[in-house]
Amino acid sequence: MDFETLRQNLISIIRSKGISDERVLEAMRKVERHKFIPRSLWDEAYEDYPVPIGEGQTISQPYTVAFMTELLDVEPGNKVLEVGTGSGYQAAILAQMGAEVYTVERIHSLYEKAKKVLQELGYENIKVFYADGTQGLPEFAPYDRIIVTASGQLQQPLIDQLKVGGVLVAPVDDGGWGSTMVRLTKVGDKDYITERYGGFSFVPLVKGTR
Repeated sequence: MDFETLRQNLISIIRSKGISDERVLEAMRKVERHKFIPRSLWDEAYEDYPVPIGEGQTISQPYTVAFMTELLDVEPGNKVLEVGTGSGYQAAILAQMGAEVYTVERIHSLYEKAKKVLQELGYENIKVFYADGTQGLPEFAPYDRIIVTASGQLQQPLIDQLKVGGVLVAPVDDGGWGSTMVRLTKVGDKDYITERYGGFSFVPLVKGTR
């Protein structure tokens, strides 16, 4: 398969849906999404929908990855915490944009797979941890940016680990079907500005490990 052409076509689709940050689009153009999913599903790698990666989890829809990354507004050198490594694809996008990424996965088999593929692809600016992501990684805090790739409520430990001036992006349960994307900007130790965006669908944010 001509993966490069398929990636270019996917970028065109994402752009047509309103993603305009060229840094995000360029990162997604460079990261090989098929490397993060089972080989049996490679023919679906560049379609704009989620794909199963095992353990009841998915690699997010490319548009959703682009939307969240654009909201996060990552700058080169930012220290970024990702809660929910999953396949490792989102972490790779952030690393491609020049971030120093700390990513946490609670499911051991996914942690092992993601760590392996990220190492094989040479992402030296990504550190992968097996832990309960709802507690963040306080030993490396504070973070310039935090991104959560599973839906739940905003977790206070994550807000506490965000720098003043930092941004947290997370899908939050809206009490009905789906989730509302929230962008929280920390403007003081206890002061935040929150912005809400349309509906999305995510796997649930779960405490603990397995």
